[in-house]
Amino acid sequence: MEPLGVAVLGTGSVSGEHIKAFRDNPHTEVRAILSRDRARAEARAAQYNLANCRPYTDLEQLLRQEDVSIVSICTPHALHVEQGVCCAAAGRHLVVEKPVALDLPGLRRLTDAVERAGVRSVVSFVLRWNPLFETIRAMLAQGLAGSLFYAEVDYLHGIGRDYTGHAWITTREGGGSSLLSAGCHAVDGLRWFAGQEAVEVFAYSNTSRGNPAGYQYHPNTVTLVKFANGLMGKVASSIECQMPYLFNILLAGDRGTIRNNQVFSRQWPGQTGWATVPTILPDSGAVEHHPFQAQMDHLVDCIRSGRESHCNLADAARTHEICLAADRSAETGQPVKLPLEG
Repeated sequence: MEPLGVAVLGTGSVSGEHIKAFRDNPHTEVRAILSRDRARAEARAAQYNLANCRPYTDLEQLLRQEDVSIVSICTPHALHVEQGVCCAAAGRHLVVEKPVALDLPGLRRLTDAVERAGVRSVVSFVLRWNPLFETIRAMLAQGLAGSLFYAEVDYLHGIGRDYTGHAWITTREGGGSSLLSAGCHAVDGLRWFAGQEAVEVFAYSNTSRGNPAGYQYHPNTVTLVKFANGLMGKVASSIECQMPYLFNILLAGDRGTIRNNQVFSRQWPGQTGWATVPTILPDSGAVEHHPFQAQMDHLVDCIRSGRESHCNLADAARTHEICLAADRSAETGQPVKLPLEG
């Protein structure tokens, strides 16, 4: 079969991981790169030895190319909705980096556009393909923890002035909030492990004294989530913390507990301490550490087989609603019901 043509929007660090993953999939070929600076697009194509890749500075011109079937959106957050709507209307399958939108109207607009177009989509909650995530899902399916009653997933990653996107990610217009800009990975992990719909959210947020990174919004949040079956969830997100990167998982059930790559289960008679699973952990914020290859291979398989992804835009919108509800709760001091109205 003819390879599926791919266009990558953006030339930042994460775009390189998207390019490599599509380049190395036998069913796809990267044929276009979009950048505000044509020279940067050309340099990206040369960097990854993309012989049939064309540079673009205009999205409408790119979308007129009939040999592009998939568009991967790796631009700054505030551009995702407009670009995603245009690509869906043009009948292109989508990969959208998180967050897909910074407010509820934008989220609704993008999800409606993708639903109308009937295209396949995957949102880059890439940790769903991390080996520890896959191991935990397998342990939960085996009943090693039993029925969960408490779950916490935390994202602690100090993003300071040395980050290349500091100028825009620290603004409300560019970054949105602690959860939208980064902590949404933990919110999505909480949903992925809970396997239930969230019905209510309550959150607190603050900024450290002095605000050394210059955030325009509170970069630290603690969010409590109530799920439909009564499961209690907690997400801590700090993007100005002074510490090495930490992604923390704790899942407590009536038959056992999973703590990152450790498990204690009543199903294992005689167990007296934590059993450790040697696997790859989500223990780095570096984009090259994330399993983009598995994510893109999954999308391509969904397109070729005509099925929807478990991480499509419709599903990812539920994660974003929790983030938006948490931000609303932190501002008002009141719990917020889900799903959000509007």
